[in-house]
Amino acid sequence: MSAEHPTLPPVRLRADAELARDALAAPLLANAVRLARWAGPDTRVDAGGELVDEQLPEAVEVLGLTDDEDGEISAGDAWRLAVDTGLVNVEDGEEDEAGDAPGRASAGDNLAVVTAGSPQDVLALWLDGFDAVFADAVAPVLDDLDEIVGEDGEIDIESLDWDPEIEAEFLEGVLGNLYLLTVSEGGPGEGPVPLPALAASMVVPDDMGEPTDDVLEQVSDAMMRLDEQFRLLEPIGLVEYQPVDEALMAEEGEEPAPPIDDEDVTRYGMVRLTELGLYGVRARMLDAGVDAPAVGDLAGKGADALLDGISGYPEAAAREETAAWLTGRDALTAARELLHAARGSDAGSPLRRLHCQQTLSLVGAEAEPAVREVLDDAELGGLARVWLAERGAADVPAPPESMIFWLAIDTIAAQLDAEGDLEELQELIEGLTGRHSGFFEAAWRVEHPATAEVLEAMGRLHRDKSAAKEARKAAFKARSRAGSGS
Repeated sequence: MSAEHPTLPPVRLRADAELARDALAAPLLANAVRLARWAGPDTRVDAGGELVDEQLPEAVEVLGLTDDEDGEISAGDAWRLAVDTGLVNVEDGEEDEAGDAPGRASAGDNLAVVTAGSPQDVLALWLDGFDAVFADAVAPVLDDLDEIVGEDGEIDIESLDWDPEIEAEFLEGVLGNLYLLTVSEGGPGEGPVPLPALAASMVVPDDMGEPTDDVLEQVSDAMMRLDEQFRLLEPIGLVEYQPVDEALMAEEGEEPAPPIDDEDVTRYGMVRLTELGLYGVRARMLDAGVDAPAVGDLAGKGADALLDGISGYPEAAAREETAAWLTGRDALTAARELLHAARGSDAGSPLRRLHCQQTLSLVGAEAEPAVREVLDDAELGGLARVWLAERGAADVPAPPESMIFWLAIDTIAAQLDAEGDLEELQELIEGLTGRHSGFFEAAWRVEHPATAEVLEAMGRLHRDKSAAKEARKAAFKARSRAGSGS
């Protein structure tokens, strides 16, 4: 009876044009664009493509950072992003009298995207920038170069306690958890998330009660690493971040501050994904094969894709998705497509029919001819009568008793699969059994693939012990009947 649902709740994304404007306004990308426009034949770079020291003051001035003590660092970061994203091209230079071979820089092909590209082109450029910053964020922290530089002058990566795959997986996990908290109903929504909670979500085992001192120390270490990483990710526009209060930072040889402060948790860092950040994290998830739906994804697809796709959506998101799907479609044709897609005896079919009925409620009176066409259909006749009755339609034929009980089983099967409010489901079950005397004696004979499972669930959920016992007996009869093939 249970069908496959999306891994994550659907996210509501802003229009590409709005996200593209946010991308171009991200401080790091905006600075990279400024430097790309400034770069010319006289702009010199070293063998690694970095601006030579003599060029940095002019780059700082171009960015208006002359009064910023970290101006040269910011200019260097922006220049590297410009090179990484193709906003700037770097060419090797010829060796001069001193034996140096400074390279030359020029505007790259992607600079035209900024002014002439589509919103999708701009977002693709921003995603390249996000990838580059992500790579910097998971790079090792080189505190003491003397200890890790070999005799040949190269950094000895193997001497570092650093595994690139583990580091990347950890940050991906953190961003994934932050994404899930943001899009889940009942989550913080647009509000910030405390850094200790994010760190703990990656470190503390789910089945652990009170964290041990060792685990708390791991959480503190993770917080400090995340503090550094979010400081890097904020300028690209991925997050809004309130850093950890420097007064809480542990001095060398001291114990780190505990990651809990009941009086002011904000001192330990607060972070939230921006609208652009939601887009970026989802894009990385999709590239990794994660099922991360967005509201509106199904608008251009068929009715079968719609009804299957919204099977795991929260109610509000499902309604928004179906409204988008109906927009621009002929009502009568859409109704016929929905009813056709709702047929079936597979595990997901009851929930498809429930969503079909809910979607038809948005269509309007124009759907009536299509609904009347299925009045005699064994699977759809019941929901058709419900739809017509709710609209006050005339001449609605009374359903045969077999259809009444089939619809009851189908409805409960759908609600079980939807995993909705338990009390509402109990009220539905008790209402059905209360309205129909001898319900269980008739229900176990219903030719529906979920009959036995539904009756077993009714036995668990019915709050009347006598009725619950009847339901369990009926479930046994249904299984015996199915087993005998009669």
